[in-house]
Amino acid sequence: MHLAGLKVFLLKAERKTPIKKVLIIRFSSIGDIVLTTPIVRCVKKQLNAEVHFLTKESYKSIVTPNPFIDKVYALSNDISPIIAHLKKEDYDLVIDLHKNFRTWRVKRALSTRTIAFDKINYEKWLMVRFKKDRLPDTHLVDRYFSALRSISVKNDGLGLSYFIPKIDRIDIPRFLRENKVITSFGNLYIAIAIGAAHSTKKLPNDKLIEICKKIKIPIILLGGPDDQKNGEKIKATAGNHVVNTAGQLSIHQSASIIQQATKVISHDTGMMHIAAAFQKELISVWGNTIPKFGFFPYYGSNNTDLNTTMEVEGLSCRPCSKLGRGFCPKGHFKCMKQQDVDAIISQIGD
Repeated sequence: MHLAGLKVFLLKAERKTPIKKVLIIRFSSIGDIVLTTPIVRCVKKQLNAEVHFLTKESYKSIVTPNPFIDKVYALSNDISPIIAHLKKEDYDLVIDLHKNFRTWRVKRALSTRTIAFDKINYEKWLMVRFKKDRLPDTHLVDRYFSALRSISVKNDGLGLSYFIPKIDRIDIPRFLRENKVITSFGNLYIAIAIGAAHSTKKLPNDKLIEICKKIKIPIILLGGPDDQKNGEKIKATAGNHVVNTAGQLSIHQSASIIQQATKVISHDTGMMHIAAAFQKELISVWGNTIPKFGFFPYYGSNNTDLNTTMEVEGLSCRPCSKLGRGFCPKGHFKCMKQQDVDAIISQIGD
């Protein structure tokens, strides 16, 4: 048999092999893990397979409540002990949704069939370095599904998922009373995610304060421990209708705030993707990164108009990074300082 014929024969045999146990890998971060949820759901339901998920210890709590995942493995530092456990599982397939050196080590050690996706790093580099747009007009989730064609797993169009444990669900009426928010708007409020992993993804405080001052409906600020002081500054200046929860809530509790919000304002960050998972009306504010990298809010086959993208277009320096930076390399930070606050407010409505 010729080599080409042998390859075709092996591929056909591989496709006929039942897939009973699958390992899905995504180490980080919040938003990227949320973006894997359609893959998890469709693999589980369409293959009727046992699904395991490998992530970092710090993100385990996001993955554990997912009913479509049968077992979670968490990575602390050294990957070798985890590999030893994974080798005992006898997986039929590994789906690599992270694709770095550590995932290569896992795949090499398990010696089973693997599927990975196109990270389009070259196209991103061209866009960042030379502003040459060779980026595909597709979301990351759709690129994930393209990689799964060989196992006949298709996108169900239902969008992202996020599962909040009962213990972490926030009682909003009680929450507003305890924070002494007296309002004629009932339990309506706007959630604003003030944080981001990188400074160039965040609106300056004066912009956030201006937004909060102009919104009359109650506002709940969300963020991590690093955002707590900024949240207090915003609240102190903007008014008593603002509640700062930055650094005080777990990820699940913040997700519960988002789930019940009237609308959500967020930077390009994990909270943005959680809002999309709950099919919330969203105003996404973009700084040095661009939606065309494929990480814009994903709603599935319906409700694609729930997101309004706010970005300063026409800047020759944007994007300056595919992830984000600690500071503006040009020093002017126009991508955020020139954001139109009134345009953002207009999306809130009456």
